Amino acid sequence: MANALTTLRLVLVLPFVFFMANGDSHSAAAALIIWLVALTTDLLDGPIARRRGTVRAIGGTFDHATDFLFVTSGISAGAWRGAFPWILPICITAAFAQYVIDSYWIHPRVGLRASKLGRYNGMLYFAPPCVDALIRLGVGFLRPPLRVLVWVLVASTIVSMLQRLIYRRLSEDLASRSPQK
Repeated sequence: MANALTTLRLVLVLPFVFFMANGDSHSAAAALIIWLVALTTDLLDGPIARRRGTVRAIGGTFDHATDFLFVTSGISAGAWRGAFPWILPICITAAFAQYVIDSYWIHPRVGLRASKLGRYNGMLYFAPPCVDALIRLGVGFLRPPLRVLVWVLVASTIVSMLQRLIYRRLSEDLASRSPQK
């Protein structure tokens, strides 16, 4: 059931991109409805998997990858329209790539190795498309807060990437200094 909800969110990526790329109010309403469905599935899939005892590393990776595709595609479509600076989807893509590479190749383990700031960023990446849709529906006073949010996300994503890099370097230094048995 949890993976079905995540699959639904994945299926919604293309229509979401279409409606985010169009600047009219009908597209904004459709994008907002799709966003609400996607957010609901994202909020429900984890608790359902935990309640049913079906939590698996592959399911978590599928969930994170789907979230990444959903928000990055929507934000990229908005950037194409001029609603967001291109640096935001570029930063999100770089951070997700670093997250996956670090979790599966540099520090191999069963599943993704999350950070607290990365987790908060991941949740907040859902906000810009929603706020953009609301602006296109006439809630224009949200435009300045959206600009601030976007640049805060750019900065916090860069900080998160630097934290992961510094943590990795510190871990490697400590491992190289510890006595070998």
